[in-house]
Amino acid sequence: MTCVENVFQQTAKAWIGTAPAILACAVALAAAPPKPRMMLYVTSSESGDITVIDLDALKVVGNIQVGEGVHGAAVQADGRRLFTTVESNNTLRLINTATNQIETTVKLTGRPNQCAVTPDGKYVAVPIRDGNSVDIVDVTQRKVVKTLPVKMPHNCFNAGSNQYLFVSSMGSDEIDRIDLTTMQYAGKTAVGGVPRPYAVTKDGRTMFVALSDLHGFAIAEVARKKAVQEFRMPAINPTPRPHPFEPINTLTHGLALTPDETELWVTSLLDDCMYVYNVAGNKIVARVPTGEAPNWVTFSTDGKYCCVSNAGSDDCSIIDVKTRKEAARIKVGKVPKRLVAASVPNNAGSSAAPQ
Repeated sequence: MTCVENVFQQTAKAWIGTAPAILACAVALAAAPPKPRMMLYVTSSESGDITVIDLDALKVVGNIQVGEGVHGAAVQADGRRLFTTVESNNTLRLINTATNQIETTVKLTGRPNQCAVTPDGKYVAVPIRDGNSVDIVDVTQRKVVKTLPVKMPHNCFNAGSNQYLFVSSMGSDEIDRIDLTTMQYAGKTAVGGVPRPYAVTKDGRTMFVALSDLHGFAIAEVARKKAVQEFRMPAINPTPRPHPFEPINTLTHGLALTPDETELWVTSLLDDCMYVYNVAGNKIVARVPTGEAPNWVTFSTDGKYCCVSNAGSDDCSIIDVKTRKEAARIKVGKVPKRLVAASVPNNAGSSAAPQ
């Protein structure tokens, strides 16, 4: 046997020995589900649609026609269903994120605002603005199963619990906690003013609440049932100016905690920007410009992006949290309001044609 033949035989034996391992890896890769996609859903109240943005590609990949006065937006934890409220016909829409199609329409008891869903997707709470009430929808039954009284409700919120949902009362200057096991209120927290958007920590203990006439927010402790601090943000332009879609006394209309809860990002309608508040340090640490009249705030689930709807310029600011700079500003529908990000499985929503 020549030297060349010997080398060839040894190489062949080596490949044969590793073939089963290579085949196993190939089978495993083929069987693995596609990587989840980070999607953003932006409701636009005047154009009646939801813009679907792929946050990995930073581009629009779909558009869902919902109806005039589309408002609220919430996604269950597994990313499979999007919930939205429609003011023109008093409904809650359940949307399949795999197809971007409306799956079910639930009739509500009145005009809805910002909804919230439990992580398991079992219950959705919807404030009813003209009914001084909040509807609790059982998603499996596809109907309202409980309506609780609340004076001038505005927004519902879920902090990651399957047992509790929150609803704000603009008429009582408080935020109320709903116990879904009893379908009754489990507590009420006075916030020191008229509550606008708010965020609740995952442990359910602390609230950060935007208030009318305040360029900043209140910090409330749920156990003490009251606000313990009022934090005022700086302002480059301290004089309020009219915005077509917000009362002039609304100086802050959106805020959200980063997924690790170390920072609170707050909109400024005075300065058209986001102020970044360090929770541990109790101070503002950054200012990031946005489009006109920043309205609502959400974070990608991985914490990479802060997403802000700009109601005055009909676009959405996608801000890199680490660099504190806009990664993109993307055109959406007319007068964008609520928005929500979700990690959507199996490339759900990617089949929609770009708009």
